[in-house]
Amino acid sequence: MASYTKSIDSNHLVEAGLEGFYGNSDTQKNPNFQVGTDFIANNQIPEIDFATVHSYPDQWLTGQDDEAQLNFLTNWLKVHIEDSQTILKKPIIFAEFGKTTKGPGFTPQQRDIIFNTVYSSIFSSAKGGGAAAGGLFWHILAEGMDSFKDGYEIILSESSSVSDIIIEQSKRLNKIRKMYARLKNIEKWKKARKLKD
Repeated sequence: MASYTKSIDSNHLVEAGLEGFYGNSDTQKNPNFQVGTDFIANNQIPEIDFATVHSYPDQWLTGQDDEAQLNFLTNWLKVHIEDSQTILKKPIIFAEFGKTTKGPGFTPQQRDIIFNTVYSSIFSSAKGGGAAAGGLFWHILAEGMDSFKDGYEIILSESSSVSDIIIEQSKRLNKIRKMYARLKNIEKWKKARKLKD
């Protein structure tokens, strides 16, 4: 399907949209159950431009406490960034992540920790020129969209702490973008100067 898509529209990026499970190829990296397709094999398809991963430790590790789920998330982020950089040699987007408000004992601080963990991993990788390119939480809603609420929704006007985290991450990644743009311009200037000399 990826090659067909590229054959009719080569100017758009294509991704597989997977959860990020490793199937049978590396069961050590999966949660405590066997599920899913193979993250490596599916993202090695040449027409797949970047890898994607979802992350829902509160769904995948339901019997475990917040600390265990956070430890899993930290490792999940780390191995996917490393595998994208070293094996796939492609960027990775954490395309869905969050913490449900419907879980027992939910607090906004728990969700903030999840967001900060994901965003810190992305920023650390991006800052060093690594594979992580961004994160898309699940999901943003406007006020009054109650029929779409699934527990993972973020309504910015009702979630000031997570809104601040999202804004801060956007600013940090924008600084990196500007830094790389300047570096690219310096390289262009050096090439032009070399041609001139």
